[in-house]
Amino acid sequence: ILIAKAQYLNIHSKKMQWQRVLGGISGAMSVGTGAYGAHGLKDKQESSIKVFETGSRYQLIHSVLLASTPVICGPGTRASQIAGSFLATGIVLFSGSCYAVGLKEDRSLGKLAPLGGFSLMGGWLSLALLRK
Repeated sequence: ILIAKAQYLNIHSKKMQWQRVLGGISGAMSVGTGAYGAHGLKDKQESSIKVFETGSRYQLIHSVLLASTPVICGPGTRASQIAGSFLATGIVLFSGSCYAVGLKEDRSLGKLAPLGGFSLMGGWLSLALLRK
């Protein structure tokens, strides 16, 4: 059984798994935004810095989950595609809105954050409820 599983994983590991690639890039970006938030926003209001840091934290957490979806759901599965799409969309909308609010100190720029949050929840629910 272990040999069969290893052969299955070897065949599927040759395919490009966009979730793993995008999750890795997004995770690296979140480390950069976290460092920028800690050192480059000194002249901003404390509330704006907290919003920015929230965006970075959520991006990091969900980047790890995004990169893991092929392992959790199986590479190339419908569940992996759907969960990955929800997670990627949520990262962009939620964290992007948080970054905009933090940098510009304008709360009106955060209007897409709730949609991003719902998309992130959709990613989690897809992992929980969808079969392969």
